[in-house]
Amino acid sequence: MSKTVRLIGFPMDLGAGRRGVDMGPSALRIAEIAQKLEALGYTVFDEGDITVRTQEVLLVEDATLKYLPEITNACQHLADKVEQVLNGGDFPIILGGDHSMSIGSISGIAAHCRKHNKRLGVLWIDAHTDINTPETSPTGNIHGMPIAALLGIGAKELTTIGGDFVKIEPNNIVYIGIRSIDEGERTLIKQLGISTYTMFDIDKYGIFTIVQNTLDQMRQSVDHLHISFDLDSVDPTVAKGVGTPVQGGLSYRETHLLMELIAESGLISSFEIAEVNPILDDMNSSAVFATGAVASCMGKRIL
Repeated sequence: MSKTVRLIGFPMDLGAGRRGVDMGPSALRIAEIAQKLEALGYTVFDEGDITVRTQEVLLVEDATLKYLPEITNACQHLADKVEQVLNGGDFPIILGGDHSMSIGSISGIAAHCRKHNKRLGVLWIDAHTDINTPETSPTGNIHGMPIAALLGIGAKELTTIGGDFVKIEPNNIVYIGIRSIDEGERTLIKQLGISTYTMFDIDKYGIFTIVQNTLDQMRQSVDHLHISFDLDSVDPTVAKGVGTPVQGGLSYRETHLLMELIAESGLISSFEIAEVNPILDDMNSSAVFATGAVASCMGKRIL
């Protein structure tokens, strides 16, 4: 892992169904994410934010793909920036922002991997599977569509961000923490055979066994492992300041153990955190928890 980290803010809530996650990057910075990484020995550069226009100056042109033009534009800029960071040999951490950000971030990573003959794997830690299409989405909110777009399914504007190619193969995606799935998503996940560990599986088998098996799978099949951490994967009693909270999520220690095991594996090459919503938070406590989880994933230990 590179010891130089570059933070990239993505202050967007256009893909979400409620306001506030556009302030996530600021909340994470206020929670001292840079200082926590520097304490671990990293050199940290803050690249600032990708420019995103707000809802107040935009119109919804298509109710099945809300704010598509601006999301497409912002995600393309994010893809370019992430690819640039990776090409320079540094480690990108993207601060979101709603989860449609992943269409940009992972497309940039995929473009880098394609040019350097690397196999990309994604560990998607989330309450939701985010694999809707315009036809299956009950809301038209694009933060529920990134995995589909990265698989080449859905609106052409989204599937071609970062280049007109499939960004990731279904067998190189693993979901962890899932507990809210739309019917159309359930059908597609089963059709594609994507590895999915729901909260039922975590309760039944334990987070340690699931993460170890996942990392063993990734070690054999990918060269670049990206972590996409949606804060709503965590139970709202631990982190309530999220875009779409769902009861019954990961505990404080399950989250940290998950991150510590990822760090121990040495596989991680990029990281993003999505859906931090300080409007719904209490004294920025959710962002503070999130930065602690990031630190665990980047090597922080109790002893």
